[in-house]
Amino acid sequence: MTLAAIAAQSAAGAAQSLPSVPSAPSGFLSPTGVEIAFVLVGIATLGAALVTVTTRQLVHAALWLVVALGGLAVEYLLLTAEFIAWVQVLIYVGSVVVLLLFGLMLTKAPIGRSPDADSGNRRVALGVAAAAAGTLVWIVVDAFRTTWIDLEGPVGGSTEVTGSSLFRHWVLPFEALSVLLLAALVGAVVLSRKHGKEQS
Repeated sequence: MTLAAIAAQSAAGAAQSLPSVPSAPSGFLSPTGVEIAFVLVGIATLGAALVTVTTRQLVHAALWLVVALGGLAVEYLLLTAEFIAWVQVLIYVGSVVVLLLFGLMLTKAPIGRSPDADSGNRRVALGVAAAAAGTLVWIVVDAFRTTWIDLEGPVGGSTEVTGSSLFRHWVLPFEALSVLLLAALVGAVVLSRKHGKEQS
């Protein structure tokens, strides 16, 4: 056996005898990349929401609402809830905002600054919004204080997991919502027929 082989064996044995140093756990002072991205996207979403409710231009408010709702979809993606993220994009960004823009165009809303978009109760509205946000944050944090999402584990927001949870544990609210939507649809049809008879 050569001298180089003996040296290599001794180095390997010394490396095996050394105690392994555990990796530092991810905490508040050592956030992961996903946590940093989550905070940055959350700040951008909050800023877009604030601009949405403070701007005096209605079209700009609708466009900033797109940014805020898109930011929420990104937050869902970062929380490994892909199905909820795409539902957010399809329903809110792709449908609700388009409906708002069509409503603004059909009602001949002013293009520039609108005096009707301002209110003298800004401080009251700010206080109510801050109180509501603080209450909601406190309720959510208290309810999920010991619940953590394993971002490296199996995906928990897929269509399979969501559908299984929906039809196993939330069947009654799901059916109640379907009845409520059916009642709203029937009411809309009845009102439109009455309006048509009055015009004729």
